Amino acid sequence: MYEFTWKVFKETGNVDTYLILKELEKEEHMNILPHMENSDEIDYPIT
Repeated sequence: MYEFTWKVFKETGNVDTYLILKELEKEEHMNILPHMENSDEIDYPIT
């Protein structure tokens, strides 16, 4: 979805499309961040 929105913004320069793009970036960041906060799920190398 992000790639499509980026292509539309590049072609049109539409501000609304840019705002959607920024929302998608925020969502993507929020979906990744919680997984990294839980240190129980991180695989640490055995030393």
